[in-house]
Amino acid sequence: MVDAKLPVVLVMAGHDPTGGAGLIADSEAIAANGAWAVTVPTALTVQTTHNVLKVMPCSVGVVRDMAWALLDEFEIAAIKIGLIADVALLEVIEDILRACPGIPLVVDPVFKAGGGAELSTGVLIDEFRRRLLPLVDILTPNRQELARLAPGLDDVERVVSLMTLGCQAVLVTATDEPLAGTPADEVVHTLHTPETSRQWRWPRLSGHYHGSGCTLAAALAARLAVGERLVNACEQAQRFTWESLSRGWQPGDGQMLPRRHH
Repeated sequence: MVDAKLPVVLVMAGHDPTGGAGLIADSEAIAANGAWAVTVPTALTVQTTHNVLKVMPCSVGVVRDMAWALLDEFEIAAIKIGLIADVALLEVIEDILRACPGIPLVVDPVFKAGGGAELSTGVLIDEFRRRLLPLVDILTPNRQELARLAPGLDDVERVVSLMTLGCQAVLVTATDEPLAGTPADEVVHTLHTPETSRQWRWPRLSGHYHGSGCTLAAALAARLAVGERLVNACEQAQRFTWESLSRGWQPGDGQMLPRRHH
């Protein structure tokens, strides 16, 4: 039987032709976690499992028209934002988000490709802080992205500075840059909210993966869309991501691709 109330997640992110990250990854993760993805591409990319070779921002007018058409037809239960390729797109995304008050907003700050290619600029990150952070319900940076977003001597100081700007919660992942003192065979992720903090420890997987951040943020948006509370949604999204990575596929000698259909 088709569930007429299937929750819908609006995704605005880049398109990755490999399927490891971007809109394909988001759609797969959202479907696997019980929701339906409607998607708006913010950029087209030329990339492989090794690196991003070229980013082509989508037209501001096209992004605006696609988003408004979807908002007119669908009842949106959560929103997930990924790659924002330039300031003009950031401005139109801000306008769209301000028209959707009360809808959980999950933002994955995509500043650099897994292969090392730079995907942002200092100006864009400054505008991201000023325009987007006050609207965010939960941000999902890795530790390197957190350091680029906020000054501070440690992660807690950086998170506090982001919350001062209006961000409601931050889930910091530490796969790429482990926390000091973390055993070599573990990965620790930390959720910060104004009321509390919570850590999860996961077995560290071997290999390098393409799209783990997209998978986590999209799964989290889906869990919030189906009505889970934040802490449980974060835990289930991490579990789903870990299982997707553990079943990862390496088509060549590049990064491994998560298998989200399991």
